[in-house]
Amino acid sequence: MEFNEFLKQAANVKPSMKQLVWFDTEFYAFIHFTINTFTDREWGLGDEDEKIFDPKKLDCRQWVKAIKSAGMKGMILTAKHHDGFCLWPSKYTEHCIKNSPYKDGKGDIVLEAAQACKEGGIKFGFYLSPWDRNSRYYGTDEYNDYFKSQLTELLTNYGNIFHVWFDGACGEGPNGKRQVYDYNGYIETIRKYQPDATIFSDFGPDVRWCGNEAGSPRAAEWAVVPAELTVRAEKQTEGQVLKGNMSYIFSRDQLIGSLPTILYSKGLCFAGSEYDMSIRKGWFYHADQAPWPLEKLFNTYLGTVGGNACLNLNIPPNRDGLFDETDVIRLRELGDLIRSSFQNDMMKDATVTKADIDSDTQVAYDIIFPTKRMVRYVVLKEDISKGQKVESFLVMTSENIIAPRYDGSTIGHKKICVINKETDFLRVHITAARGTVGLLPIEVY
Repeated sequence: MEFNEFLKQAANVKPSMKQLVWFDTEFYAFIHFTINTFTDREWGLGDEDEKIFDPKKLDCRQWVKAIKSAGMKGMILTAKHHDGFCLWPSKYTEHCIKNSPYKDGKGDIVLEAAQACKEGGIKFGFYLSPWDRNSRYYGTDEYNDYFKSQLTELLTNYGNIFHVWFDGACGEGPNGKRQVYDYNGYIETIRKYQPDATIFSDFGPDVRWCGNEAGSPRAAEWAVVPAELTVRAEKQTEGQVLKGNMSYIFSRDQLIGSLPTILYSKGLCFAGSEYDMSIRKGWFYHADQAPWPLEKLFNTYLGTVGGNACLNLNIPPNRDGLFDETDVIRLRELGDLIRSSFQNDMMKDATVTKADIDSDTQVAYDIIFPTKRMVRYVVLKEDISKGQKVESFLVMTSENIIAPRYDGSTIGHKKICVINKETDFLRVHITAARGTVGLLPIEVY
């Protein structure tokens, strides 16, 4: 394939409507809560007695209130973790809430969580672990049918689902065997019953893993990536410019969507990156842990939501079924800081002039304020419905071209540029793009 034709195709790889809606969600909560909460483990063994699960004060409305205070727009509940214990009364296993003391075996925490989200006006999704250390079917062909049956229960009984979350864990089951997962069948089941839901897994199809669980962003985050990385995503281009082997590519790689990488790809797809991390060290609640400092959480938000990705922040309920008060306070502090930081857009009294550059793939805007003011953040956004195109850009706080204040790479859905400079002048200069630049209105805070 000729380079110019390839670049044109790369510039026109576009998200689906469900991916656009997911990107606009930006920030949502993960809820790790199961029998592990009562055994003080991170990974259960699968042989735990259901009777130890008894959250006497469980209140999903408390969860939703705290989640909303942080500015999050959704919740993903761990409906089943690796231990196989289900938070809903599944017809397909006895290792579930119906055999616990909670509400005398009549409880359904998936339903309570879904209802609380609906009442609170946030989205609801779930995580169903493919690895099951309890199921006697695990490691056999029957297990995939069992798993799809449980998927169907969750997809059909709890209203609209915005996000279905899988991980790649594949250890041994109770029979000592590992499982070959029927991901294509899982995806087909989800598409059948919840066609508007996005699906997260290590390999797509809609949303991919960022490569770490620490909230550490890449310098350049592309949503247009080689299909070799997200093998279940829909390939939108065919052919490659340079012959080569892409078998090395992995989620942790830093240059996943860069030009030197995609030139060797046999096709490109659209799959945005999700950063999942916990508000504490562990994913499940442990009484000896405390939430991360506010500064760490805020900087994670800036680098992920402000780095062309979404942030899935875990908050683990305690044995009472409540968020710890220290986590509730930290969530409120985080939400207050985000709101105050991005409350007053200074562009309302700015004069904007577009530079006369004879190029579709370079563009520059001069922004002049009537007085000097402290500019902390410049927020840039591409119209990604038409593709992600920007390769590099500068944000300068003076007309002195040898002293750019911020040297950036990708933009995508949203890029938050940390400036922290008093000035009455800004220049946003897109220095390279794969196609015609389509910036949405610039925001300055």
